[in-house]
Amino acid sequence: MSTSAQHKIGSGFGATSTAEDVLRGIDLTGKLALVTGGYSGLGLETTRALTGAGARVVVPARRPDTAREALAGVPGVEVDELDLGDLESVRAFAERFLGSGRSLDLVIGNAGIMACPETRVGPGWETQFATNHLGHFALVNRLWPAIEPGGARVVSVSSRGHQLSDVRWDDVHWRRGYDKWLAYGQAKTANSLFAVGLDARARDRGVRAFALHPGGILTPLQRHLEQREMIERGWIDENGTVLHPEHFKTPQQGAATQVWAATSPRLDGLGGLYLEDCDVAEPAREGTETRDGGLGDGVKSWAVDPAGAARLWDLSAELTGVNAFA
Repeated sequence: MSTSAQHKIGSGFGATSTAEDVLRGIDLTGKLALVTGGYSGLGLETTRALTGAGARVVVPARRPDTAREALAGVPGVEVDELDLGDLESVRAFAERFLGSGRSLDLVIGNAGIMACPETRVGPGWETQFATNHLGHFALVNRLWPAIEPGGARVVSVSSRGHQLSDVRWDDVHWRRGYDKWLAYGQAKTANSLFAVGLDARARDRGVRAFALHPGGILTPLQRHLEQREMIERGWIDENGTVLHPEHFKTPQQGAATQVWAATSPRLDGLGGLYLEDCDVAEPAREGTETRDGGLGDGVKSWAVDPAGAARLWDLSAELTGVNAFA
């Protein structure tokens, strides 16, 4: 594989930059963005930042009432119903949106679940792979008629967790021995490969795609972890106090890389790359993947491999029955 472009570009931003910082001087008036999960954690900060710069934001939500409550007082937002774990819900949302006749300028696949107990959706699919990857795959492909005209940027929120596992090609749905962390790693690798695969197909039509690691942030994403597990990982103490705050970003800092990915003119002409700390990430050093959460910087080769991206695209199209590029 080639990682020739997978190197820092000197963006001028870094780990402590906020979403507000990266948007300074950028006017999004008249732009329409879609942010999945845009009402909680990093997604909420992303929605606030984009509307603050003038964009209108569509927030598809599994819990629309909760989303409206969380977004009360944020101008320029509209909420609709979407369950990424239910392909019929994805189809219905996409049809409603396409029926509005609008085109999209920014799409941020921010919603996700992490390290949940073994659960299955649809035809027995493993929930993390189905929700984090297949739901977003189907959504973007169904929304393609609205994405292409505006030459949109599509941003897939991956994670450093991708270092835990490549796609488990012989058992993507974990029917043989479930491991919640390796399943999360596979789903986050899939998020990155989706951006690589989409960019390869869409760049000639003016649409570019990026994947990213937002940073370590304590948000509702940790809802499936017991306190004991977070204590064992050294994240918090028995009182729930964060032990090493310098290792965690604030939600405003965590939202920065996805906002930068969606809007920065520095990324014009680029795509199919994995980003972190508001810059293009470097290739990961080998031997940095560990099971204790002490993952290293950078992106593993398997998460930006064009052959793996093509293989995943074909598999995802087969599973979901959706492919805008068929």
